[in-house]
Amino acid sequence: MFLGTHSPRLDEKGRIILPAKFREELAGGLVLTRGQERCIYVFSEAEFGRVHEQMREAPISSKQARDYIRVFLSGASDEVPDKQGRVTIPQALREYAGLGRELAVIGAGTRAEIWDAQAWNEYLAEKETAFSETDDAIPGIL
Repeated sequence: MFLGTHSPRLDEKGRIILPAKFREELAGGLVLTRGQERCIYVFSEAEFGRVHEQMREAPISSKQARDYIRVFLSGASDEVPDKQGRVTIPQALREYAGLGRELAVIGAGTRAEIWDAQAWNEYLAEKETAFSETDDAIPGIL
């Protein structure tokens, strides 16, 4: 499970050092792809396989499903971390997420997410108040 918030930097070659807590899960390979709210999703290979299987169950007759699958999979990149735990984030994904040098890598349970640090801080500031004021159970979560 991916948990916590980490603050790595993007180097001049477009690489990120994965948080130490995430390295074991991702050592054998990972998939980077477009995520919602302009972040990058990071899946272990096994978890990406499960996500893909769920997508395969979507009806091909659904335009919304086709559109989502196209955007999600066309941006996917399989990577293997080097011995220092670094992975290269493809230029197209860096542009999609608007990544600068300062990053936020957050754990989101079955995946990690890579955010531009400023974008993450703005998102969190906007959502924390609503989170703290939630008094109803959220279907499927609580």
